[in-house]
Amino acid sequence: MNISKRAFLKASGASLATVAVAGQTLTSSVLAKPNDPHNTAKNKNSTLKPITNTVKGISKVERLERISHAQKLMQQLDISALILEPGAAMDYFSGIQWWRSERLTAVIIPREGKVSVVCPFFEEPSVRESLAVGEDIRVWQEHESPFALVKQILTDAKLNKGKIAFESSVRYFVSSGVMAELSNMQHVSAEPVTRGCRMYKSQHELELMHKANEVTLLAYAHVWSKLKVGMSQGDVKSLMSSAQQQLGGQGAWNMALFNQASAYPHGTKQQQTLTEGSIVLMDCGCNVHGYQSDISRTFVFGEPSKRQREVWQTVRQGQEIAFEQAKIGSQAGSVDDAVRQFYQTKGFGPGYKLPGLSHRTGHGIGMEGHESVNFVHGETEILKPGMCFSNEPGIYIQGEFGVRLEDCIYMTKKGPQWFTMPPSSLDDPIGKLIKLT
Repeated sequence: MNISKRAFLKASGASLATVAVAGQTLTSSVLAKPNDPHNTAKNKNSTLKPITNTVKGISKVERLERISHAQKLMQQLDISALILEPGAAMDYFSGIQWWRSERLTAVIIPREGKVSVVCPFFEEPSVRESLAVGEDIRVWQEHESPFALVKQILTDAKLNKGKIAFESSVRYFVSSGVMAELSNMQHVSAEPVTRGCRMYKSQHELELMHKANEVTLLAYAHVWSKLKVGMSQGDVKSLMSSAQQQLGGQGAWNMALFNQASAYPHGTKQQQTLTEGSIVLMDCGCNVHGYQSDISRTFVFGEPSKRQREVWQTVRQGQEIAFEQAKIGSQAGSVDDAVRQFYQTKGFGPGYKLPGLSHRTGHGIGMEGHESVNFVHGETEILKPGMCFSNEPGIYIQGEFGVRLEDCIYMTKKGPQWFTMPPSSLDDPIGKLIKLT
């Protein structure tokens, strides 16, 4: 029997105050019942409570272990030093949370010994606020060259030959400026080192990602219960952003697409409002202590049409096929291939053609929303324990609507595990948080 959204909300007390966690009930006090007559006006405006104070950020000891692992990889690859600009990798190893500007701030990791930091003189106190490891900070004045400081650090470490490794995101003026000072050294890619560390998540990292996913899933439940006729896409985005923030998520980001706009995976300028029968495609996430969630849900406001149900269920089957194909020892690209083969039997595609799945089936995730490796055709990277991915094989029918369901998985020795279990049907469209293995 099909259940309409109105009936579902009525049966659940007009709130999604419980989200199941592998057979147990979660957050009886996190989501208040918005239609409870005993709620005060204040409670109606603030029905969510933070849930992130039960987890701690990455410790100094963990960062030192990461640096040690990176140095072992550098020695195996005969790399003398690694140079990082502000971003996820710098935070991963040093804790420094900074931004990129025309003034160089960099972390230098030698193949042996302690890390060093280069930054502008007037920024040193601010840089130290988030620095978790290392005491060697070299500062440069506005009229001086920061690249000379990098050379001095390497000279002090007796590293005057060999390979200097840069991440692919390092800007040209940085790599060229450093190499101009180190004419007897070679520049190489740092990806084998940084990816070799960051691609495989520790149990603590998985716990932080799990909590971020919990925040986003609870926020979806809150938003789903509050959808109303006449809402704009902006209204729903604002509601989701507020919900994630109230639950303790940081850096919340949100996308909401209605009706025909949902056929564009990353949106369009088309202005849409919520009406009976509207498709609502949302793609949202946040971070907890720097670790990301990324969940997509597709709702129908009111009673879904037969066409909407069929496409939604096909996408749900696509997710399951991707999950089953993500086996330890398999190539990452095989996950994408399996989904496309199935979609073609349903009349979509072939390949990346529309109507069908016009983007990869999933991407790596961790401190960044998109990390290596991807579930994409041709990707030969072998799946191993500790890797984390999104699983999001959408279907897009331009001129009609799009459907995307996205849940993240992590690889264990026994195979993939869900952070969040996808929903089973359009009538119960939130899904479940799964206990971390």
